[in-house]
Amino acid sequence: MSDIETLKQIALQAGEIVRRGYHSRKEIHHKGVVDLVTQYDVETEKYLLSALSDAFPGYTLVGEESYDGAYDLERAIYIDPIDGTTNFIHTIPHLAISLGLWEAETPRLAVVYNPILDELFWAERGAGAWLGGERLHISKDTVLQNALIATGFPYAKVNRGLEYRWVVEAFSTLLPEIQDIRRLGSAACDLSYLARGVFAGFYEIDLKPWDVAAGILLVREAGGVVSNLEGEPYRFGDKGIVAGTPAIHRELLKQLPQ
Repeated sequence: MSDIETLKQIALQAGEIVRRGYHSRKEIHHKGVVDLVTQYDVETEKYLLSALSDAFPGYTLVGEESYDGAYDLERAIYIDPIDGTTNFIHTIPHLAISLGLWEAETPRLAVVYNPILDELFWAERGAGAWLGGERLHISKDTVLQNALIATGFPYAKVNRGLEYRWVVEAFSTLLPEIQDIRRLGSAACDLSYLARGVFAGFYEIDLKPWDVAAGILLVREAGGVVSNLEGEPYRFGDKGIVAGTPAIHRELLKQLPQ
């Protein structure tokens, strides 16, 4: 079995845990004021760490609920067991298991699986982005006013500090210039839908590697562009990420605050 098929099968198996938890009573714990985790996040990550360590022994596994180290690794798999935990808790079906395999700061394999909607997005560097057996292509939108844009809000918004002010300024500047904004609550889903051509652009600040490691490859393989707020190649730890069709990406960079 190829590496991408192995990664897909592991995500599908993990999806059974998430699907069971989605319809069950959840134990909710607070990592921060509004940053939540359930026993199913932990159980799913525990399964993923075990399965991935067996299948990919040469890789460092970086999981949201368990890793506390550096991100600039030579060979790593970035794991988000449930991207969209708040949606999961409230039974809103926009959530995903996100697995991104990177080598030398370059994404090689990606799987984003929404077990509630049964959407399996995947990509292999140089081989395209896919939803199941359907090849994905970015939107044909080139005019910002016609573009549907996705975004998300950082947990630090509750402090009403720099992050909060950045979000408000971005919203205020961008909203009149676009068709509309959607906030689904999962960066992995947002980037997958961008690759699918649903959204024409995406931006967010304060994301972690496991939020975007898989989605970045999906967007690129579908023909899209991903950068930081300065238009440079996005690196883990950058303040913000901007993605879109080439034309919409350029326009977003002009509109978004630095």
